Amino acid sequence: MSLLACPTCDALHDVPDLEPGRKASCVRCGHVLVSGQTVSLDRTLATSLAVAILIVAALFFPFLSISEMGFGNQINLIEVAAAFLDGWLIPLTLAVTASIIAIPLIRVALLLYALVPLRLGRPRPRHAARAFRWSDALRPWSMAEIFILGTAVALVKVAELATIGFGPAFWAFCIAVGIIAFERQITDSAAIWSMLDDEG
Repeated sequence: MSLLACPTCDALHDVPDLEPGRKASCVRCGHVLVSGQTVSLDRTLATSLAVAILIVAALFFPFLSISEMGFGNQINLIEVAAAFLDGWLIPLTLAVTASIIAIPLIRVALLLYALVPLRLGRPRPRHAARAFRWSDALRPWSMAEIFILGTAVALVKVAELATIGFGPAFWAFCIAVGIIAFERQITDSAAIWSMLDDEG
């Protein structure tokens, strides 16, 4: 039996240890509090791997193309970051690059380190609980969706001056942002912590 607060409405519940296939929902708003350990691991690992693959792909494929009067150019995310590595913009560029690329990938690495052995039925690795806690702490600093929103706003202005084309990396990044938002809704932290505690 554990005391859990609903992340949606903050109602407190006494949640017993559930049998496989059972789930517990909030009596006030219906939010799923615990959805089962195996299901939680599968969802979290699947979304994490998808985000990692999409972000890595977005680093090397063309992100945007701009053409005007017969002249055109394509650029990827690495080139976008490198273009602003000059003078006082260096700290800002590093911070933006970390928030949209490095932090999401670090979160994925921490989740895989902590959860893959559990999913394979092996003992949890050393410091697995700390890795999962760090991945949760880094969640607010993963700002890929803000980058996409800022890019869209900037392109509205640029579109008046030139022809804009969206490369594969742009769409991969948009899908990654959607998956990140989806992962935040489906990750059952209570079930995962229960598994980590059991292994401990």
